[in-house]
Amino acid sequence: MGWSRHGKDSGKGRRSYHHGNLREALVEAALGLIAAKGPAGFTFAEAAREAGVSPAAPYRHFRDRDALLAGVACQGFERFEAFLKTAWNDGRPDSFTAFGNLGKAYLAFARTEPAYYSAMFEAGVPLENHPELREAGDRAFAIVRDASEVLSRTLPPATRPPALMMALHVWALSHGIASLFARGDAARRKLPMTPEDLLEAAVLIYLQGLGLGGGGAGGRA
Repeated sequence: MGWSRHGKDSGKGRRSYHHGNLREALVEAALGLIAAKGPAGFTFAEAAREAGVSPAAPYRHFRDRDALLAGVACQGFERFEAFLKTAWNDGRPDSFTAFGNLGKAYLAFARTEPAYYSAMFEAGVPLENHPELREAGDRAFAIVRDASEVLSRTLPPATRPPALMMALHVWALSHGIASLFARGDAARRKLPMTPEDLLEAAVLIYLQGLGLGGGGAGGRA
């Protein structure tokens, strides 16, 4: 990368851009500010200052603060998509187990990447102004929808639930638990059980209500 963090020798705590990737330096600066202040807690000029560049420099890549947040969120969704794709693993070892792994990956991402998670879901960037952000989110959601389609096909055609409905329900469950209990920052709430156990129980109850289950014939693909 084209930036480095100054240490005690220089008396500075910010990243200083030298000659490399300005866009990446600004994204990294924004991530640090989001972690410290939240997505609404800093200005475009602060991001430039944190990256060690002039206030005008960010305009080479981002037209405004929303565009910078959209860039951070897009990068987050790309990482999130990779998390989910690895967890699903093309439905291996079986669709029911792999489906549960998707939920675990959702929680793991929220815990390990809270700044990205905040930019993706809490920044309030207008999607109509940033179609690339909508597309990045749609690609991540498509993994959950495709997994739902595979799992629903284990039921007889007459009783199969709509895959989109399943995907939206499980996404909402995962997102709610992640936002409340699995965040890796000060916004995390305490819970007398692990977020993973809570999500596993909730998804199991939901799937069993649809006629799916891990132990029966309907739960294996």
